[in-house]
Amino acid sequence: MLYSFIFRVFLSRLDAEQAHHLGMFALRLAGSLGLTKLMRKKDSVKIQVMGLEFYGPFGVAAGFDKNAVAVIPLGEIGFSHVEVGTITALPQPGNEKPRLFRLKDDRALINRMGFNNDGAEVVSKRLAQLRTSSERLPIIGVNIGKSKVVELEDAVADYQMSARLLAPYADYLAVNVSSPNTPGLRALQETKALKPILETVMKESLGKPVLVKIAPDLVDEDIIAVCELANRLGLAGLIATNTTISRAGLTSKGVEEMGSGGLSGAPLNARSLEVLKLIRKHVAKDFVVISVGGVETKDQVQQRLEAGANLVQGYTGFIYYGPFWARRLN
Repeated sequence: MLYSFIFRVFLSRLDAEQAHHLGMFALRLAGSLGLTKLMRKKDSVKIQVMGLEFYGPFGVAAGFDKNAVAVIPLGEIGFSHVEVGTITALPQPGNEKPRLFRLKDDRALINRMGFNNDGAEVVSKRLAQLRTSSERLPIIGVNIGKSKVVELEDAVADYQMSARLLAPYADYLAVNVSSPNTPGLRALQETKALKPILETVMKESLGKPVLVKIAPDLVDEDIIAVCELANRLGLAGLIATNTTISRAGLTSKGVEEMGSGGLSGAPLNARSLEVLKLIRKHVAKDFVVISVGGVETKDQVQQRLEAGANLVQGYTGFIYYGPFWARRLN
């Protein structure tokens, strides 16, 4: 209730990106003061996925901690795994501001951040420092994407550079070809373009699990094609789904004025669940599916697990439900 009051009275009046930076500052400060350790559950259930030990099934999706600066406190407040990024081979500032918008009536966000991040070399050094820490770390996934200035025909080498720099410090790698905010990126979801990228990342992965993240806007036939490709390549799994370009069913005012970008949050719940069920029909039993999109409650996490998800992720719910959200869900 306290967070709801703070969000309604203060945070919701700030620009959405400013509020995010303020929240990250508060999280890191609380972590440095040892306050987030007080939130850690002592009786977390351990589960095994991809040969890794997770303290619960629920983690934070890529996009929240883009530069791996809050991994430890995010784990301490209840996320079993933290997928950092999206990280590109080259550092980039992202798209012009404003680029993050709240849809409070829909409990959703629209973002066109554009993979703003410090670049693979800088983040790899940050992750290397984390790995030498004596702190208990959550499972760290590293989500990699294409640098904006790199042409599509050069995407394989770009992903290769990121994978080579980051794989030593990742528990798993996630290949992002599904953000709507990098021009042309979603074309890489076509299996002909996707195959060489995944093969290259797998070669650079040092044996770490490699997953690919897909969009909810793919038609079912294309999702099945990605499943078949993943099966052939021996990919560890799929992450489903990224944000959507659809605006169907929204009730918030001023959506058109917010412009382009990916929609996340509660409106994605139904489609994300559909995609999960479709994937599970077309992959082996031991193939990993991480389900993300519109998850807000414990019942929804349980629903995803019963539908075949091995792990579940969230992001937007964190904005609307506050710092105790992950702990409640796990």
